[in-house]
Parts: sequence; C-alpha cells; structure tokens
Amino acid sequence: SGGLAASKAAVAAGASKVAVLDYVKASPAGTSWGLGGTCVNVGCIPKKLMHNAALISEGIHADTAAFGLKDAAAGTHSWEDMRTNIQQYIRGLNFKYRVNLRENDVSYLNKLAKFKDNHTILATNKKGVVEEITAARFLVAVGGRPTALDCEGGELAISSDDIFALEKSPGKTLCVGASYISLECAGFLAGIGLDVTIAVRSILLRGFDRECADLIGDYMKSNIKFRKEVVPKKLEKTNDDEILVTFSDDTQETFNTVLVAIGRSADTKSLGLDTVGVKFNEKNGKIITKFEQSSCPNIYAVGDVMEGCPELTPVAIQAGTVLAERLFGGSSKPMDYKNICTTVFTPIEYGTVGYSEEEAKEEFGEDNIEVYHKTFKPLEW
Repeated sequence: SGGLAASKAAVAAGASKVAVLDYVKASPAGTSWGLGGTCVNVGCIPKKLMHNAALISEGIHADTAAFGLKDAAAGTHSWEDMRTNIQQYIRGLNFKYRVNLRENDVSYLNKLAKFKDNHTILATNKKGVVEEITAARFLVAVGGRPTALDCEGGELAISSDDIFALEKSPGKTLCVGASYISLECAGFLAGIGLDVTIAVRSILLRGFDRECADLIGDYMKSNIKFRKEVVPKKLEKTNDDEILVTFSDDTQETFNTVLVAIGRSADTKSLGLDTVGVKFNEKNGKIITKFEQSSCPNIYAVGDVMEGCPELTPVAIQAGTVLAERLFGGSSKPMDYKNICTTVFTPIEYGTVGYSEEEAKEEFGEDNIEVYHKTFKPLEW
C-alpha cells in the first residue's frame, strides 16, 4: 500500500519516470495473491469482511427472534460461499490497482527485486528471467510476513497469509498468540460458529491499554476457550488428518487447524541490503531510517518494513505520499507518527489514539496524570 501510494504521488509531484515492482512469494502453505499488498489481500479487507460475517451471524442468532424475525435464526454458515465472494471482491481490487497505476503513468512490473548496487536492481520474473533496472532513487515498501511457529511440526500450522483463502472451513481451530491478529481471527471464526481456542503465552494485546485489553479478553471468554501461559511445543498429524498439539505444560488436544499469529518480520531477506550498506534490525529485518531515508542516501523505506513504524496501512500510505512530495514536490513536511488512530476488530471492537494509561504514567509520572473512566451499555445490547 505504501509503495503504490508513493508511486502515484511521485508522478503527481513531478517525477519523470516511476515503476512499481510487486512479486508475491507464496506462503509456506502455498498461498499467493495479487497486486495490492498485505491489507487488500491477506489483511484489513478480508479480515473486516469476515468480522462483519461474524457480527451478522451473531446478530441473527441472538437478536432476530426478539425483534420479530422468527424465521431468520434458522440456517447455517457456508465457509465456501463466504470465501468465494470475498476472494472475488479482492480480485476486483487487484485489477483496479493495476488500472489505477496505468492511469497514473506508473509502470507495473511483476518481478522480484534484489539490489546489485545502490543504483541498480536485479529484477526476476516468474520464469526466472533476470534484467537490470537502474534508478536514481529506490523506495523499499515490501511489508512483512508472519513469523513461523518454531517447534517440532511447526510447518503444519498456517498463518494469516492463508486463513482467508482456505478452500474449506478451518473447523476446530487453535489460534497461537495474543496479538490483535490472533484475537481478530479467533473472534470471527468463533462468531460464525466454529470451536476456537487461543493459546496465550503471557498477556493479551501487548502494547495496548491493559484495562481495555482485559475487557476484550473477558468479553471473548463467552464463546472462545483460552489456554493461559502455554505455547505449543509439538504438532503432529493424526490418522484422521487432524493436528495433535502438545503444549508446554504437556497437555494435549486435537485440532483441525492451527493458526499462528505471534508476530511479523520484514520481508527483506532476499533484497540484498548488505550489498548496498543499508542498515537493518538483525532480529526482525526492518530497515533503520531517519525521515524514511536509510543509511544508503538514495534508498528509502516506508510501512511495515521500516523500524519503529506502526504496522498500519493508512500510516504506510500517508508516509509514502509525504515522502514523494518531499522528494519531488519541493515539500519539507515530515511524516507525523504520533497520535495515530488504531482499531482492533475483536468481537467487541476497540479504538484507541494517543497514550495508553501505562505509557502516560511512564512518560509523565503517575502523579502528573488524571484518568477518567466512563462506561455505558449500547441500546442494541
């Protein structure tokens, strides 16, 4: 998303020649997708649509009879129909992105890039044909990929790169991790009627306000099971084509699907950053920048690939646009990464902006802040 936004903004600001290279490497489970980045294909868009499916399903079963719609509560959910319709919608967006690039005079190249030097990349197409492309500037906006489960049999687990394109219902599902991605996936799977368990190593929604995170956890306990302070230590296939999970406390349980959501790392391993002297975080692969500029002066980064950047699509889009306007439009305006609104689409939705209570205490001192609470129950409840 950040790269697409930056490319169009660059042309609008006066750049003479702009190209976008986009090449999707299939997930370990074999899932691939089209142009548009994480959000459109395996993130915000399918997540929000499946979240909406869960809200509709829960509303039908909980509320329709009380509102006089006595026959509406009958029926079951079809994963196949939902998946097909969502994937068709996404393919439509993929096509619109290609058209939009062409309309904005941006060249689209379905090729995988690797740096040869600071002004040259090696671009490889799906047939393995390599060509050299030179440019005055490069912007890296490759985003991130899910961190794999590091245990025996970990390859049996899928990730958020796979869940939205599954051909059949995931069935009884174990979600590993307490990140917002894990909780959101667990929420919509349970909302459409599946048996869901979440394995939590420590706390829910690390980095968010603790009181709000605990409220979300309490709400989700109504239809989701939690296994606290455990992680999987072994996954193995059973004769019934299920997955037997052995947890760190030596308990065991069988699931149809194991979905891992324990973090993400920047997709930079094959970029050849060492070749051009771009400094990056060895742990997560993220590029270290100052005002989006890397340690190699003509190479920039925006979005999830940038160290210290909130992993949010609107942030990447805005950062890419602001950077293009500085490079080509004469602007001196920097990107503002403070006070960014964030929404978590857990079954009870959570919106936040600014400091959490814990962060405010750490920043200003407990005696220097005032905390106000107000709770209410929506009319619809």
